[in-house]
Amino acid sequence: MPRIPERSFTLSAHDAVFLDFDGTLAALQDDAETVWLADGMAPILEACADRLDGALAIISGRDADDLARRVPQSLWRFGNHGLRVLAPDEHSGGNMTAAPHQLIEAVSDIAGRYPGVRVEPKGQVLAVHYRATPSAEAELGIALRQAIQPFAGYSLQHGKMVYEAKPAAANKGDCLLRAISREPFAGRRPVMIGDDTTDEDAFIAAQSAGGIAVKIGDGKTAARHHMATVDDVHALLREFASE
Repeated sequence: MPRIPERSFTLSAHDAVFLDFDGTLAALQDDAETVWLADGMAPILEACADRLDGALAIISGRDADDLARRVPQSLWRFGNHGLRVLAPDEHSGGNMTAAPHQLIEAVSDIAGRYPGVRVEPKGQVLAVHYRATPSAEAELGIALRQAIQPFAGYSLQHGKMVYEAKPAAANKGDCLLRAISREPFAGRRPVMIGDDTTDEDAFIAAQSAGGIAVKIGDGKTAARHHMATVDDVHALLREFASE
């Protein structure tokens, strides 16, 4: 399969830009708690948002309050795969509805069988991280898929060293489509930039709405554009901010 051309697009002040966080704005780390924006990127993001009249959002699987600690408060922040939204300068996403207790117990029991595997509750979403025990990937996935079957509306999504048990509403694509139906995103070309399988729904949504999708790194994707690394994303944003 031919490689998708790099930087085969440009950003416009008339776009609505949606950026994933981990692996897109900030490099992945073994410990997710150590993932932060690179020095100097916060003002770049704010400058980009100014050029876009506020139509820039960070869209992440992280809990919205956790995401808010890592990016400028002046930006839109869509956390929990779009289940929780923080508007600019909003400081709390409010109380979260938890995943079903029986599901939490079942997932925690499975994770406990593998040293180094940990469960991160994110409201209705349960993330099971296995970066410390990559050999558990196949068995863990089989066990988790079986465990969530009794829970209507839940599915298992496989990302980079993580499985996530998610309700149907936790979907970045649906989140993006809701966003572009309202200000400040309405009437603009949506641009979605992400790196993981959790971004694929948003890639499809952006392109179906006449926008563009950009995949960071290698791997099968619906996105029609490609950039290689987080550094390339930073370069794109710096250029746009300085135009």
